[in-house]
Amino acid sequence: MKKPLIILLVILAVVFLVDIKYLPLLLSFVFAHCDTLEGPVVKTARSALEKGDITPLLKWVQARDEKEITDAFNKTLAVRAKSSEAKELADMYFFETLVRIHRAGEGAPYTGLKPGETIDVAVALADKALETGEVDKLVDVLTKAMAKGIRERFQHALQTKKTGRRISSRWP
Repeated sequence: MKKPLIILLVILAVVFLVDIKYLPLLLSFVFAHCDTLEGPVVKTARSALEKGDITPLLKWVQARDEKEITDAFNKTLAVRAKSSEAKELADMYFFETLVRIHRAGEGAPYTGLKPGETIDVAVALADKALETGEVDKLVDVLTKAMAKGIRERFQHALQTKKTGRRISSRWP
């Protein structure tokens, strides 16, 4: 629980030094997107259901919740074999159950599954980096965003120093 707090404090310090408009980009790494249909929890669940193997899903829940997830997984497998409509309904039931229990394990409220388009671009890049093991594109995007903010603030400060008066009441 301390790690997310430390990360949040570092992000807030960076935002203070760079620019507030980058806050959503950076906070997305602290506040995960596990409650979206395109997030990593549901993606793992889709794959696990297709393979009939619950093992990859257990990383998303606390040990105390494994039995509940296993029971829901087995019920879902049994129902999804009935028809395509049953499969769709059973899968959604399982995704909702898994994400709800996962969020509870994080101490976070469950507010329902959200469509995939709610995933921030930076979060999608972070997911891609985790999938491929390649972080360079993610680092490049975040570095450019922060560099741009630093340069804008620097130019503003430089102009203020040269003129002896503040250019505007807001940062660029």
